[in-house]
Amino acid sequence: MSPLKILIISALVALTAGCATYSAKVDFDKNTKIETINYKTFAWLTKGKIMAPPLDINPVMKERVDDYIEQAFTSKGYQLIEDAEQADFTISYTVGSREKIKVNSYPATYNTGFGWGRGYYGGRGYYGSMSMGTETSVKQYTEGKLAIDIYDVKTHQPVWHGWATKRITSDDKEAPDAMLNDIVVKIVNQFN
Repeated sequence: MSPLKILIISALVALTAGCATYSAKVDFDKNTKIETINYKTFAWLTKGKIMAPPLDINPVMKERVDDYIEQAFTSKGYQLIEDAEQADFTISYTVGSREKIKVNSYPATYNTGFGWGRGYYGGRGYYGSMSMGTETSVKQYTEGKLAIDIYDVKTHQPVWHGWATKRITSDDKEAPDAMLNDIVVKIVNQFN
């Protein structure tokens, strides 16, 4: 095998492996009319902590997410206090998931290597019929979303909304703690 073919195959394997990790997409939106630089204390917006819990929420996992969020804010230097009226800002969050479907359609020769496989030119020679069949793949997966909201206590206005979405893998379902904590930290690190 030529060094060029080895390089191309290695690059494709690395690209495929990189795409299979399904890392979380994290983003935020900020109300620029409210200054947050002097924030020192926070409290939960409600006693339930979560804004609108889904009907099928796992109560054990909810407690873990509550703790991860508190830890993420305290590790940024904010102090958790009980009385929401005395805090600089309040926090709440929402979680959810939905089933999604991804459909891919490729020319039939796509998977034979750069389109140069058998039948590339319609199976009739160089200038033969250019009509090629297609291969379609359908994948169903679950996408999870976690959003954290921050409200200014003095003005009662929303200040910040951070969120993450992630394709949930079987590994995530079996051992969700590390993944959830990592996502919470990534979201909260966006807030300043």
